[in-house]
Amino acid sequence: MVLKTVVRFLVLVLCAILLTDPASAAATKRKKGHRRATARTSAAVVKKSLPAKSAKSKKRVLSRRASSKRRRRAVSSPWTTPTYADATFGDNIEGEDPVVRRAAVEALGPYNGTVVVADPSSGRILSIVNQQLALKSGFQPCSTIKVVAALAALSEGIIDRDTMLRLYGRTKMNLTEALAHSNNPYFASLGVKLGYDRVAYYARLFGLGEKAGLNIEGEHPGIFPESVIKDGVGMMTSFGEGISLTPLELAGLMVAMSNGGTLYYLQYPRSEQEINEFVPRVKRHLDIAPWLPEIKPGMQAAVEYGTARRAHYDDNEPILGKTGTCSDNRTHLGWFGSFNEVGHNKLVVVVLLTGGKPVNGPVAAGVAGGVYKNLSGRNYFARQRSLSPFGLVSTQSCCAQ
Repeated sequence: MVLKTVVRFLVLVLCAILLTDPASAAATKRKKGHRRATARTSAAVVKKSLPAKSAKSKKRVLSRRASSKRRRRAVSSPWTTPTYADATFGDNIEGEDPVVRRAAVEALGPYNGTVVVADPSSGRILSIVNQQLALKSGFQPCSTIKVVAALAALSEGIIDRDTMLRLYGRTKMNLTEALAHSNNPYFASLGVKLGYDRVAYYARLFGLGEKAGLNIEGEHPGIFPESVIKDGVGMMTSFGEGISLTPLELAGLMVAMSNGGTLYYLQYPRSEQEINEFVPRVKRHLDIAPWLPEIKPGMQAAVEYGTARRAHYDDNEPILGKTGTCSDNRTHLGWFGSFNEVGHNKLVVVVLLTGGKPVNGPVAAGVAGGVYKNLSGRNYFARQRSLSPFGLVSTQSCCAQ
């Protein structure tokens, strides 16, 4: 009897369990589904209520990352001189030709550099944009030194315009193409053939290492080394290593090349009285006239299709010049020394740009081309310039070989 009672009780309990578990599972499932739906609804509500805050937060994060990248780039930059600056700041424009200065300032634009414009028939400086930079003690001349090397080699009979020098393998090149494309091996070879003594003689004869101007306040001379540099004379005649050149020294050489060999003292009259009393003064005569027809085609080719082609603006108004690109103590340099051969008012234009990676010789050539183009647009080269009839020869001795 007791056993039957116990068995009935267990059967009833088992039936109760079987009847209640499906309902409980269904209820649990319904509860979980409700919680998930509630969570999704809450997330949507939160997302809708905070869009602006999330966007602003994202922008702040991106801005911080960009600022961090800019700071890292600034810290790791190899250049210490800014590429862009107000080049006219601090200039004294008294005595300058206003038309020439305006053309030079417009052409230079935002670049951190200097433009020197001179009259090759008298040595008068017509304008200097960024006088502080132009009058400093100079910078490495880069490839503009190749003009000095070419004139020296021509004078010594080492080459003529058509001489083909072997550079490497079967590659050969003549002077015109070497100047047009600023070929380093070609001019390094000339340096080796000339040797240090002859390179130094001609460099000093052409005005390197001395002041180019006459009583120009604040002018410093460049530097030419007293002995061959560690890397050899070839590096001196191809890259200008060991040499410090000023924009005025390069302008003086371009003046002499433009007028046939007269190296004038550059003069910078600063008042109406000084302009009226201006008299050209000759430093010395350079015996380069026979070699100018040999070197000019290469300098013109540089503008027509070579490294200085940015200077070109009109086939009927030729420009002759030489570019230079290199680095000098964490400052990237862009040089261009030039003169034109058109009309009555021939000019010498020298450009030196300083800064970072955007600075180079072709960019400097473009600035000089802008000066010529601006003046051409104002009919400057068609005007007749009044010149002083006198030129006084200096008694200064230089460069005895």
